[in-house]
Amino acid sequence: MNPASSILLTDLYQLTMLEGYYRQGMRDIAVFEFFVRRLPERRNYLVAAGLQQALDYLENLKFTSEEIAWLHTTQRFSQDFLQYLSALRFTGDVYAMPEGTVFFSNEPILRVVAPLPEAQLVESRLINLLHFQTMIASKAARCVLVAPDKLLVDFGMRRAHGAEAGLLAARAGYLAGLHGTATVLAGAQFGIPIFGTMAHSFVQAHDAELLAFEHFAYAQPDNVVLLIDTYDTEAAANKVVSLKPHLAKVGIKIKAVRIDSGDLAEHAHKVRQILDEGGCQEITIFASSSLDEYAVQKLLQAGAPIDGFGIGTYLDASADQPYLDCAYKLQEYAGRPRRKRSEHKATLPGRKQVYRQFSADGSLSYDVLTLEDDVQPGIPLLLPVMYKGKLLRQDESLDEIRRRVVQQLQSLAMPLRDINEQHDYSVRISDCLQDMANKFDNNSN
Repeated sequence: MNPASSILLTDLYQLTMLEGYYRQGMRDIAVFEFFVRRLPERRNYLVAAGLQQALDYLENLKFTSEEIAWLHTTQRFSQDFLQYLSALRFTGDVYAMPEGTVFFSNEPILRVVAPLPEAQLVESRLINLLHFQTMIASKAARCVLVAPDKLLVDFGMRRAHGAEAGLLAARAGYLAGLHGTATVLAGAQFGIPIFGTMAHSFVQAHDAELLAFEHFAYAQPDNVVLLIDTYDTEAAANKVVSLKPHLAKVGIKIKAVRIDSGDLAEHAHKVRQILDEGGCQEITIFASSSLDEYAVQKLLQAGAPIDGFGIGTYLDASADQPYLDCAYKLQEYAGRPRRKRSEHKATLPGRKQVYRQFSADGSLSYDVLTLEDDVQPGIPLLLPVMYKGKLLRQDESLDEIRRRVVQQLQSLAMPLRDINEQHDYSVRISDCLQDMANKFDNNSN
């Protein structure tokens, strides 16, 4: 079984509930919505991501004979229910915010309208896909906002939480505005530009640092980026200066040097001086080592002459905020709105739409969260993307999504771009939606 595509990548209770629905003939249309209850600390917005993988999952959803056979061995499910599962496909409709859309708390970014068993079964994997990429894209967008004119590269696959996480983090980071990734498979699968330098081991494997630089240059003549902090950073920078004319004789140019340890700002100042005084003004400085938006902002505020950054572990693990308080909840069944009233986890009933209003200068003004059939001024954000289990259009390219993210981030008012302080954005609940919720509360079971 392929873990990434197996329908068994779910929670057991999805299957136990499905047998309950099956036994009672509960197959009327259900409406589920995916949303984030509240924004994490110091997050003023989120960037929707992961829709393409979610739709691929729904379009190809089925139980294989091998999976049905394994479920039979668990002795948890009846034979007639397993036969029902073997024929199950996703036949519903999906509405979603386009990937790269900025959104806020309690705003659904995905709505599934399908027979109850189908809509229920997909909950766990949809949350898994949308949650992770949205979390990473939102953090990557913050890096882009603090360093809009710098080369930003995803370096975090090796410490991502598994193979799929490393791959999808590269995708989420790129769509949010990073320039590329070190993850080779992301280049092959998604067409993301790939970047790479060398490791300390390459230098250590040579008897002399300068020899290591020379060998790497001959091996990668079009991408000579030399790691200079294995031993003495400034001494290595001087070696780069001495190597430049020798490589020039054979038509090889040194593109950049990378610093990966120590006081990056101090080293960058000293290395820049060495390079400039040695006639190497064209060689850029690339920095890595436990970087995130906060570290990058601090380096730039200190005036560090760094031209690009490798954003690694802290991005791919979203280290400061490693999860979103998100949910996929039933909002309507058999034509009747449904409302969860659990303490601190209450939901708003019914099929919803989000309308966005802009100020005269083009910045976001406020959103209105309302019922689907309550047309409001502004731009509706949830759009139809799947009908009766079939995609309504081809997947967007990552470049299209990247352009949307640029527009979305530019539309944020300056306070919302702050990475250090919390600032509220107005999401207004329409009167009709609030009235519906109140009716549920006044007529509770």
